[in-house]
Parts: sequence; structure tokens; C-alpha cells
Amino acid sequence: MSSPALFDFFLPCPRGLEAALAAELAEIAARHAGAAQFEAGAQVPGGVHFRGGWKAGMAANLHSRIASRVLLKIAHRPYRNEQDIYALAAEQRWEQWFSANETLRVDITAIKSPLRSLEFATLRVKDAVCDRLREVSGARPSIDTAQPDVRIFAFLTATDCTLYLDTSGEPLFKRGWRLDKGAAPLRENLAAGILRLTGWSAGTPLYDPMCGSGTFLAEAAQVALNIAPGVERRFGFEKLKQYDVTAWQALKVEALDAKRAARASRADLGIFGSDISGDMLEKARANFERAGLPSIVLKQVDARGMTPPVAAPGILVANPPYGERIEVRGRGPRREVRETRRGDDNEGFRRVHTDAPDSEFFQSLGDALKQRFSGWRAFILTSDRKLPGQLRLRESAKTPLFNGALECRLFRFDLVTGSVKQRPASDTPD
Repeated sequence: MSSPALFDFFLPCPRGLEAALAAELAEIAARHAGAAQFEAGAQVPGGVHFRGGWKAGMAANLHSRIASRVLLKIAHRPYRNEQDIYALAAEQRWEQWFSANETLRVDITAIKSPLRSLEFATLRVKDAVCDRLREVSGARPSIDTAQPDVRIFAFLTATDCTLYLDTSGEPLFKRGWRLDKGAAPLRENLAAGILRLTGWSAGTPLYDPMCGSGTFLAEAAQVALNIAPGVERRFGFEKLKQYDVTAWQALKVEALDAKRAARASRADLGIFGSDISGDMLEKARANFERAGLPSIVLKQVDARGMTPPVAAPGILVANPPYGERIEVRGRGPRREVRETRRGDDNEGFRRVHTDAPDSEFFQSLGDALKQRFSGWRAFILTSDRKLPGQLRLRESAKTPLFNGALECRLFRFDLVTGSVKQRPASDTPD
């Protein structure tokens, strides 16, 4: 009996999460795809390579919380001009993957490419694919840039061209449950990667005091309940000729069973959130419902007035607004921030605040962390490298991450009892 064919895959991810993605892929392979069909590859800036069977690629699409896509490598060769790229694309047997009946989209990304026009290079790849299919079948596929059946990606360096066939379709961070995002949403795969970087695991208290539409909380709850991030969405590989419907159904049934068990679960997840905006909390609740999650305790509170939601220390994670003034809602005379969950009389979630500039906000936030969260580990994502000084806390670690194109730092603070002095003026941020 012949062994299953192995393919080369590349999984792009937010920069800074490559090691986290590699660790996640190894776990997925061991649990869902069969370790024998998985060979870990190199980590490169912005993604991870791996070699595996078709089932491994499908399992990565279904279960990866950190990857942005699962790309199947088709060809790789040096190039000098657009004609070289056309020739490489025209030589590939695209007909073994899809027919002229499927709609098509081509995208190119490049690093230090000498080509003058990426648009023209994109056109040449599209022409090559269409010419190939017309040659073998007599028909050309139609182009659909909005909702194509098939997506082809070309990646250019200064010297080499790599062609990929996308097996994901829509980007994997689009889980299918988040409709209400708020003004500055954090992508789900970046949130999932940050949770992994914090070392959080199910059973450890988790609190997001600026939860917005609930991305950190939803990702954590799905981890705790073993809900596959892609269980409610469709994938690009379902349009390809190599689509193994039997293997996919086995993976999907397993994931659906886990989600049904999660819906019936009454377990206390130990996951908590709060936000100053009642409107955002309503959006978060609606998102949790669509994601099939049990009730998560949410309260309306200014982060400066936060207190630990449980007695045991845990992990606090936050993505505060950065690069702009923090808006405190409820302008006018001192206005009490009301709770949004009845029957809960924790006075720590009832605070009164007036508007304050950023520096005062972060100083008060740092005071809250120092005075009330002893024993906790706090992780805060920001593009402001001076954040520790503003909080008057010394970071234990800082990890460079990219929120889209924006370079950020994930600061870790190990909180201990007592005051922490201002960072020395001589300290220079990275």
C-alpha cells in the first residue's frame, strides 16, 4: 500500500508569532493529522513552513488559531523579469487542482523585487494560468477578485518566485462569529497568539479589563472548551479537485461534536471581562452567543477602577487604545459607571471617574495594577514603547509584535505587593 502524498505548505502569521505557530502546528499534527504525516519546517519572518499530507493541511485550516492562511507550495524558481514568472506559472499543471469552471484571483507580494510593476507581474501570472487551462481544456476561468473559488499567491524575493495555491479562502482570522467589532478590533489570530505567549492555560483565571468586543475572551473560551476556530466556516480546499471529502468529514464531525459538548457545558471557565462602554459589552455578548460559548461574566467599569474578579491570582491581558487619546464615555458631571450584570454586588466594579488625559489614565491604571493585582501577571499590547514609564511599572519582558503594519510591544509585568518606582530616566526603549 502506497503512502499518502506529502505536500509543502507555508502558513503566514502575524510577525512575532512564528515560534508560537510552529508549536501549535506540532500539537495539531499530533492530535488531528497523524504525526507521521507532518514534518516541521523552517520558521521565517512572517510564517512557518511544514510538510505533510492533505489531511494535515485541512487540519491546520480547521484548528490553527494563529495562522493567517494555509498556502500549498506549487513551484519555486529564480526569475529576472515578468516573462520568467509567466513561464513558471504556464508550466504548472493547474488542471490537476481546479478547472476553468472555477473563478480565479491572483495576488502577489514582494520583498526587494527588481520588477517595476507588481500589477503587471500579477497580470502575467493570471494570463499564464488562464492560457494553460485553455490549452488543456479549451476554456479560460473567469476572474473574481471579491469571492473567487480559487486563489493563487505569488511571492517574489529579489531573485526567486514562489507560486502558492491557497487552501483557506477567506483569511483564517475570520472565524465566522465576530460581526460586531468596535472601532479598533484586534484580529483573532493575533489575540490567540498573544494568549499563547502569556502562558495562559485553561483553569487559570483570565481577565481583560478593556475587552471591547471580546476577542481575547472568545479566543480563550474556545481554547478552554476545545472548540475549533474554523468549525463554522468554509475553506478554499473544498473547491479543489484534491479535496478529500471523507477525511474532511471525519475532522469536521469531531470538531462539531466538541462544539456541541461546549454548548452544553456549565463549567466555570474562570474568564472575565470588563469595559467602560456598555455598547461594546453588548457586542461582546452577541459575539459570544454566535461563537457558541457559555456565559462569560462581563461588567461595565472604567479600567482605573478595576479589581480582581476572583481571589486567586491569574493573568490579565489588555489591548488598550494607543496612538490616540483614550475616550472615557459618559461626559459631564461625575457619572457613576453602572454594572451590566444584575445580581452581582462586587463593589470593586463600581467606580466613579471623570475624563483624564492619557498620562493620567495610564498612571491610574498602573496604580490599580500595583495596589490590587498582587501575584498576577499582566500583559499589555501597545505601540507606545514608553508605556512602562507611564504605568510606573518595570516590565519583566517585552515581545515585539505587529498588529497589521503597526509595530507594537507586548509588555509583561509581574506584579508584586508595594509600589514600583518610576523607570530610570536613562532607560531607552527598544
